Amino acid sequence: MPTLEERMDDVRTVMDEVEIQRAAVLGLSEGGSMSALFAATYPDRVTELILIGAFARRLKAPDYPWAPTLEERERWIRSLEEGWGGDVELDTLAPSRAKEDGFKRWFTTYGRLSVSPSAAVALAKMNTYIDIRNVLPSIHVPTLVIHRKGDRDVVIGNGVYLADHIPGAKFVELEGEDHIPNAGNTDVIVDEIEEFITGARSVGSLDRVLSTILFTDMVDSTRKAVELGDSEWKILLDRHNQIVRRELSRFRGREVKTTGDGFVATFDGPGRAIRCAQAILESLKRAGISVRAGLHTGECELVGDDVAGIAVHIAARIAAMAGGGETLVSNTVKDLVSGSGIKFEDRGYHALKGVEGRWHLFSVAT
Repeated sequence: MPTLEERMDDVRTVMDEVEIQRAAVLGLSEGGSMSALFAATYPDRVTELILIGAFARRLKAPDYPWAPTLEERERWIRSLEEGWGGDVELDTLAPSRAKEDGFKRWFTTYGRLSVSPSAAVALAKMNTYIDIRNVLPSIHVPTLVIHRKGDRDVVIGNGVYLADHIPGAKFVELEGEDHIPNAGNTDVIVDEIEEFITGARSVGSLDRVLSTILFTDMVDSTRKAVELGDSEWKILLDRHNQIVRRELSRFRGREVKTTGDGFVATFDGPGRAIRCAQAILESLKRAGISVRAGLHTGECELVGDDVAGIAVHIAARIAAMAGGGETLVSNTVKDLVSGSGIKFEDRGYHALKGVEGRWHLFSVAT
């Protein structure tokens, strides 16, 4: 099943193919998570963001009580597998039209023609672990959040949370219990969207963007430089830089700068950033060079060709805590690659120097 990052690639590729530089992006339910991430990552491609029946997280947490528990979600997934292609969800997704024979035929046919039961379950399992809460403050495009008061699938607290945490977002509460927009007061939804898009002011100059920041650092570089001497050290460093730049190019990373014995780079997707970091570590290991890497996804300030901001500082601190040959990532990065197949090992909670709170870190499993 496609990850959030791969879905963003699809959107961007289609826009490029039909030569649309900027567009209003609308996301429904879990599509809202991808759309929000797209708007934060590519603000220059998004004129407006519209979220309908969307959520920031799919599982209940102490500070996010509007989502189902893992047990409730797993029970729903089992019912989905058993009833896929039928009307098992119709009373939840479209209660106002659940008794209409024509709508029921459309709904069940849509399910059967879209994906197999196993694929539907795989997608549902991946969506279970979506968590974009840390991304929301990085969205700086005009945003409209629409949510029905009695939505049976995604309760309204999810929409309120999104609007409260996206800067300047407009929240519209509508009557009704339907989750999908083509049931219930569809005309009202269309009117709200039309008014929002035609009345929105254009976004100003964009100097902040969501990125995944990679820091790499050669282990014991000072000792190695002394052991090798200036001439041999320069040869080793040139080889190191060549390998890192090759992998950055392969995984579409943008080199920001070198730090003498390391690199700072940004990526428009956390999955690519992780795979690039792992490729760098493995290639350098074969060349006899031990390197550590750290990753964090957050809002960056663009300062010419450089990047700045707390997210950059966090990524640097995480890299400093990594061991030789290890890629260490923040919980934000881990959450955003749900469904990618990338495995992690829990490294617990840590204080990062100069950063408030304790941060949950994970090591990428090799």
